[in-house]
Amino acid sequence: MALNTEFGTRMLQLVTSRYNHREWRKKIEKTLSLSPSGVGDEVQRAIFLYLKHGLKGYKSRRADPDSWIVGGYATTEVIERAKFDPTVVGATITKEDVASLGVDPGPEVDQAWWDEMLVAWFEEPETEDPAAEGEQPATDSTLPPSSAL
Repeated sequence: MALNTEFGTRMLQLVTSRYNHREWRKKIEKTLSLSPSGVGDEVQRAIFLYLKHGLKGYKSRRADPDSWIVGGYATTEVIERAKFDPTVVGATITKEDVASLGVDPGPEVDQAWWDEMLVAWFEEPETEDPAAEGEQPATDSTLPPSSAL
C-alpha cells in the first residue's frame, strides 16, 4: 500500500521545509532513498521523483550508495525552481500542485508520525482471494456417482 494523498502531502512538505533542521536531515535522506512506488498519488510521485533526482549528490563510483544534498542553497534552488516553473517536474504539474512545497507541515509531524509514514509506505494491503471465497467444498450430491464396489 502506498501513501495516501494526505500522507504524501505532509511527506513532501517535510522534505521541502525542514531540510535545514539538523535533527531531520537523516530522516529526509532516508525518505529520499525510498522507492517512489510508495507514493500513491501520481502528481505527488512525480514531485517526489523530481526532488529525488534534483537532490542526488554526485557519485564518484557506481558501487557507492546514493548520497543526498540536503540543506543549503542547492536544496532551496531545487524547491524554488519547481515552484517557479512546475513544468520542470512534469508536463501536467500545475502551480497548485507545488504550492505546498516549502510549507512546514505543522507540529503534528514528529518522530511518531514519521515512523507511521514509513509503515504506510511499505505496508502491503491484505488481498482477499475472490476465487477462494466462491469455492464451496464438494458435497456428496456434487460428487459423481461411483461405480459399484
